[in-house]
Amino acid sequence: MKRRTFLETSAISMSMISLFPAQLSSMVRETCRGKLEKRSLGRTGEKLSIIGFGGIVVMNATPEQASARVDEAINFGVNYFDVAPSYGNAELMLGPALKPYRKKVFLACKTNKRDREGARMELEQSLKNLQTDHFDLYQLHAVRELADVDRIFSKGGAMETFLEARSEGKVRFLGFSAHSVEAALALMDRFDFDTILFPFNFACWTAGNFGPQVMDTAHKKEMGILALKAMAHRPWREGEERNISKVWYKPLSEEEEARKGLRFTLSHPVTAAVPPGNEDLFAMALRLAVDFKEMDPDEIMAMKREGMETAPLFRYPMGE
Repeated sequence: MKRRTFLETSAISMSMISLFPAQLSSMVRETCRGKLEKRSLGRTGEKLSIIGFGGIVVMNATPEQASARVDEAINFGVNYFDVAPSYGNAELMLGPALKPYRKKVFLACKTNKRDREGARMELEQSLKNLQTDHFDLYQLHAVRELADVDRIFSKGGAMETFLEARSEGKVRFLGFSAHSVEAALALMDRFDFDTILFPFNFACWTAGNFGPQVMDTAHKKEMGILALKAMAHRPWREGEERNISKVWYKPLSEEEEARKGLRFTLSHPVTAAVPPGNEDLFAMALRLAVDFKEMDPDEIMAMKREGMETAPLFRYPMGE
């Protein structure tokens, strides 16, 4: 067997360990006509909208624009909002816009600090910026290297702040986002986190062998599974015009393609997908997801074949 054929066959075989589609039946799902479906978030007892509001949507917006974007999301049934200090001025914009709805929504925040002191400082500043006394979910942000995992769990590491903040009532649930399979698996092995936020994308899943093993582990641990990059297409090519703001990759910007990307991700046992931070793409995701329908087996295989012909944003193992 030729190397290319072997690799493609192996990737497809691995991607078939995909929890499609029966495992959705294990999730609690609530539907309401004209609103986004809500799904259970692992073992937390919470139910979140299948589309999450990423804070980058209000980055560099005016206060009026931020309020309008939050209002629109709430009207569609969004109850999951996620932000981080690294998103420019997003916290400062989101705090006042979200204040009228704070008691009705699930607010998640993150820190990319790996030490106890740094994580504590960011936590306290984020609480102040977002005008709230607690976060429903606090996450380690964008963990990629195994060295970061070791630092997080070492003496004086960020996990000390996470556990203290939970006992103080400043955070309810603990989670992480990761940009490598290696880091995600290591984090889940070291601690019983409540949630994972990870790139679950059609091309990464098939061509990159990036995602199936993480979802399988998270699902077995009954974690809440949250998805990034459902509407990602591929990396920008050299010299290609990058004409979409707030997106570092080429997104699925045509409605039918974006619908397929969202359906692929949300046909897995994923609670919610966080679309790109571009406000127009986010608004499109709201419209498309209101009518979400699970992919059937033929659609799934067609999407996997398309994924095999697409350059993935991430691969496992790293560096391949």
